Amino acid sequence: MPPPAPHPVYLHALATAVPPASYSAAWASELMQTHVPGRPATRRIIRSLYRNSGIEKRHSVVDDWGQTTPTAGTPPEPLFFGPDGSRLPTPGTEARNRVYTQAARGLFEQVARELVETTPGFRVADVTHVITISCTGFFAPGPDIHVVRALGLPGSTQRYHVGFMGCYAAFQGLKMAEAFCRADPEAVVLVLSVELCTVHLQFNDDTDDLLAGALFADGAAGALVSARPPEETGDRPVLEFGGFHADLAVEGEDDMAWTVGDQGFKMRLSTYVPAIIEANLAPVVTTVLDRAGIEKNEVAWWAIHPGGRAILDRVQASLGLADLQLAASRAVLRDYGNMSSATILFVLKALLDGKGPRTDDAVFAMAFGPGLTLESGLFRLRGGPEGASQDQDKGRS
Repeated sequence: MPPPAPHPVYLHALATAVPPASYSAAWASELMQTHVPGRPATRRIIRSLYRNSGIEKRHSVVDDWGQTTPTAGTPPEPLFFGPDGSRLPTPGTEARNRVYTQAARGLFEQVARELVETTPGFRVADVTHVITISCTGFFAPGPDIHVVRALGLPGSTQRYHVGFMGCYAAFQGLKMAEAFCRADPEAVVLVLSVELCTVHLQFNDDTDDLLAGALFADGAAGALVSARPPEETGDRPVLEFGGFHADLAVEGEDDMAWTVGDQGFKMRLSTYVPAIIEANLAPVVTTVLDRAGIEKNEVAWWAIHPGGRAILDRVQASLGLADLQLAASRAVLRDYGNMSSATILFVLKALLDGKGPRTDDAVFAMAFGPGLTLESGLFRLRGGPEGASQDQDKGRS
């Protein structure tokens, strides 16, 4: 006899959070043009990067820019500008990591609490596993322990930290959560990502640093995963896990990297990255869809990590996707920027919060990172409105 089919696993809820301080792309462009030393050509490059980024606004834990309203609580120590608006000496990695540590703890806890306090059918006491994710800072005891203590969970709660993997790391957390729930149908797993990229901002004319400064932002996101059947809420969709796949574009190993420097973490982000992703996209998509036994035109929605506007443009053109199918990815890029590993969870939440998705729709998610790594996953919407709307049909390829 064939083995029994595995029980389904669900992403029951998503939660997101951002720091209170925010700034527009136009304002950030002026800031960089004013404070980055270099020739007039450097200022032209900065203007072009920000104008063509596809980003209108980003959030930051750094609140010493001189244009934001002071926030409640103890503000982080100033990193780049003093109270009088003057530039401070370039901060070292230790100072940047102190700001990360102070701000990250609160964001990890905020997202965790929202998940367990607002998801129907779940309580804090139900949580069995905590997975934390970040590549923009370090502290120990780590965020996994902080969340366990903050929620009052027992010390025996299983906890794991996924560190320094970059923009695709949320997939690692989701895959771990799925495996735990396959092994134990009663498991309830929190997957929590906090990325504070702006603490590593660099005021110099290095092309990689300028590009990173134009794209990256701060944000936190989380998912609650369990094999428990979802509550019958009528209009609250959940995502059923349908399989994951990872691959490496080895020719891009030197085109995307993230390392620790003396004056913050340093990004290497080649202009060839969008082309490398496009060249390796089709085999990854084909593998995932073949395993699921469905065709590309049966995928209603695409949740693509918005690493930048050029990446989304290449993916859309290569796969022949309608604008509506990538609307959630472009909206997250526009309103939040690239928040590294947290970003794909923002995209999935934006998709579920939209009015287009219907129960049984297939969702293809994908993110990219150092390696050059291509991570992907297939999901199926369960619950929520029945049937497909006319507007949704028009948006599909």
